[in-house]
Amino acid sequence: MNPIPTSDTQHGDQINELEAALYRGRIDRRAFLRGAIAAGLSLPLAQAMAQDGTDAAVTQLYNARNLQAEYDYIVVGSGSGGAVVAGRLAAETDARILVLEAGGTDQVPAVLTPGMWPTNIRSERDWGHSAAPAASVNNRSLILPMGKVVGGGSSINATVWARGHKNDFDLWAAETGDIDWSYARVLDIYRRIEDWQGVADPARRGKGGRLWVEPARNPNPIATAMLDAATAVGIPKFADQNGAMMEGNGGVAIANLRIKDGRRRNLPSDYLYATLKRPNITLLTGAEVQSLSMQGRKVTGVRFLRNGKVETVSAARRVVLSAGAINTPKILMLSGIGDEAELKRHGIRTVVHLPGVGRNFQDHVLVGGCVWEYDKPLLPANNAAEATFFWKSDASLPTPDLQPFQIEVPFTSEVTGPRFKTPPSSWTIAPGLVRPKSRGRVTLASANPADMALVDGAFLSHPDDVKALLRGIELCREIGNSQAMKPFVKREVMPGALSRDDMTAFLRDAAGTYFHQSCTCKMGRDEMAVVDGKLSVRGGVEGLSIADASVMPQVSTGNTMAPTVIIGERMADILLNQR
Repeated sequence: MNPIPTSDTQHGDQINELEAALYRGRIDRRAFLRGAIAAGLSLPLAQAMAQDGTDAAVTQLYNARNLQAEYDYIVVGSGSGGAVVAGRLAAETDARILVLEAGGTDQVPAVLTPGMWPTNIRSERDWGHSAAPAASVNNRSLILPMGKVVGGGSSINATVWARGHKNDFDLWAAETGDIDWSYARVLDIYRRIEDWQGVADPARRGKGGRLWVEPARNPNPIATAMLDAATAVGIPKFADQNGAMMEGNGGVAIANLRIKDGRRRNLPSDYLYATLKRPNITLLTGAEVQSLSMQGRKVTGVRFLRNGKVETVSAARRVVLSAGAINTPKILMLSGIGDEAELKRHGIRTVVHLPGVGRNFQDHVLVGGCVWEYDKPLLPANNAAEATFFWKSDASLPTPDLQPFQIEVPFTSEVTGPRFKTPPSSWTIAPGLVRPKSRGRVTLASANPADMALVDGAFLSHPDDVKALLRGIELCREIGNSQAMKPFVKREVMPGALSRDDMTAFLRDAAGTYFHQSCTCKMGRDEMAVVDGKLSVRGGVEGLSIADASVMPQVSTGNTMAPTVIIGERMADILLNQR
């Protein structure tokens, strides 16, 4: 399913909505043709689209009602990793593909409309995870949203396309001993898949690929002012967030976004939907995987709950877990793959002792926040977060560890907002930490699949993380109170000038996360590694791979959607070469 190129964004949006409804079987062919022609589409193109959409809807309805006992590949999850794997396998082979998605449709305004993405948080499209209360964040329980919807996190989060730093991928290559994870090799994948709309950079950016990526279009004036303000304090300005800026010490830029014709682009829209008219793929929604079926150490399929009934489907070749950094380790542990002591605690027989399952939990910390009241209120634009910078809290670091984002509305925690009585007409520079040293853990609550996994986030438990974020707050306040920002400032709302002890207490009250849960099934070669460089589960497990953010050994520097797509692309390349 592809958006229609048009100079009339409103008409393009109407056609995209009609096409989405057609693919989902919500309208018939005649209704689509009537609406598409009224929106300005030519009759031949409307007829061709109607045929494709009708074929997809009929095929998926038939496939769902006639579920097979066995598929070649079962992909668990349709997010930024799973959609890539399933879409490429379906398009490039005749293998039978089953995609199991616990959530429902992504064809809703909260997913499609850029400014509405925050309304997904704690909705039916969010799993609703929270970390355990912790002293390191003043006994608060931080929310950990994860997408329970077609598209996963790419459907409910902010659509920022942040590739990661050069050093991230070179570290992944060193951890796995696999040069295919190196920056040079990953850069080739990025250039292959991107359709970059910004300043040309043939050495680093791709043109004509499947993924539309552009700098935020017509950004709010406050976003461009922040670029000047950051430059004034010594942070260089770049035209591209993901080019040379992320090969060195960092800089400030307008964010790369996945928004086209005024609509958010999740990953299924570019990888999965075009394949749905093919008979070899079935996208099954409302299907919550409970555990893996195993014969010895060989994974033979999955058990899942749908419409109140537990069903079992077999996989002739492989199961690919793309359920996210909380549910992927949960499924492994419920299947007897994990730390033996943890499994025994819940009466689960250990099939494979892999002590790293659920360990090494990481997420970026986002502080809510450094807030100013507008002198004259401005409406937010695009995704309401258009300007960002990457910088080092300590010049001796090899990689930027800070990523504050300017947010064009007040961004606070449940503590700091009420305490400072934040006016609605405010804006924020939210300090962010993207190279955390704190490490948490995901464990089981019980052997009951209906019970959500437990997450010890360990946020700010490492003193270096506190030190880095205190520097981040200082830097954000310096930028927000600079001359370049004065036209937008009536007053600083919070935190103001505080002593170090008071600022540390503020930080612990203000800390939240970027919603970038990762690293709980890391790839590598040490005893805590869960998958190898080819993304196959270790410990002699057969027929099982993982392709989501859980395999990162260390969380990428910046928003995690783009690196997770790389993980999905690598998984597809590996499977296609093995078939």
